[in-house]
Amino acid sequence: MTSYEALRRTRPELFASPPGGFEILLDPADVEAARRGVGGPDGGAGEPVGVVYSDRFITVVRDAVRFPDGRLGLHVRILPTSGTPGVVVLPLLGPAPELVLIEHYRHPTRSWHVEAPRGFGEPDAEATASAVRELGEELGTAPDELVHLGALHPDSGLLSSRVELYAARIPAIGDLGAEEGIRRTRVVSVAEAEDLIREGELTDGFTLAVYTRARLAGLLDGPHAE
Repeated sequence: MTSYEALRRTRPELFASPPGGFEILLDPADVEAARRGVGGPDGGAGEPVGVVYSDRFITVVRDAVRFPDGRLGLHVRILPTSGTPGVVVLPLLGPAPELVLIEHYRHPTRSWHVEAPRGFGEPDAEATASAVRELGEELGTAPDELVHLGALHPDSGLLSSRVELYAARIPAIGDLGAEEGIRRTRVVSVAEAEDLIREGELTDGFTLAVYTRARLAGLLDGPHAE
């Protein structure tokens, strides 16, 4: 069994083909026709189809597909290897509340970013457990309360992944996860956070999303009801 076949058997939801969408092709003749580069947004003439890369974090898949207009081609997507959602956690301090952001070095951009804590989901782990783990690893603290704010698809054109968004009321900030590339925290008011967004200093999409959800949920408006 190839790794692509194993993926189809263990995670069949990743190969659903709803009407009107991009149909994933499995017949060898259709796959070969698509592989030979008959159209498609990826170009990809002669490229292999299947799992083209995998590690413990991500799996890169190139599928043969039939587009809605009948053309055959190739499409690439990136899956979380664990099959469980990642998490983003917006830590809140005090009744005001203040937001706890971190300055995190990110290898892909080769630069520092102002972010909320986040991370991959561990295999078979509940999202709430992942959120608690990330707070411990990155801020050295545990939440007094976790508030689920729904899900986010960070890049539906390339990533199959979903992340779960949380706000967390925390009692204090502990030891930072320096080994993860975190150099310091930024404890800011709601107004200061919005200045960071307005001035383009806070550009991380996950953080913008969890901030927006928390704002709309009324969690940033002041003392919360017991």
